[in-house]
Amino acid sequence: MGTILLEGMEFFAFHGCFKEEQIIGTKFIVDIQIEVDTAVSEISDRLGDTTDYVGLYRCVKKEMEQKSHLLEHLARRIVDAVTAQFPSILAISLKIAKINPPMGGKMQQVSFKTDWKK
Repeated sequence: MGTILLEGMEFFAFHGCFKEEQIIGTKFIVDIQIEVDTAVSEISDRLGDTTDYVGLYRCVKKEMEQKSHLLEHLARRIVDAVTAQFPSILAISLKIAKINPPMGGKMQQVSFKTDWKK
């Protein structure tokens, strides 16, 4: 068993409930942690025996490019897409942070975190 982490992925995207957010956009930071059986790849040293980090990144990126009103909805889409593309994943921990959200005051970020298990 092993854990693969992609941390600090930055995206400029158009997610949010306010019309302006879907027009102007903002920066998002995404962290994903997956649990997968790495026993074979630990010995074989072959990319085909593990979850490809680049493929995982591209899967997240594709979902980030599609607008959502809620971070919760976006997170569910990412989890669904990742588990469909990589069925060997046993668990996912995902955090999406919206940087400088329009909250009427100074705030660094607002985040949504979800955990999924097979």
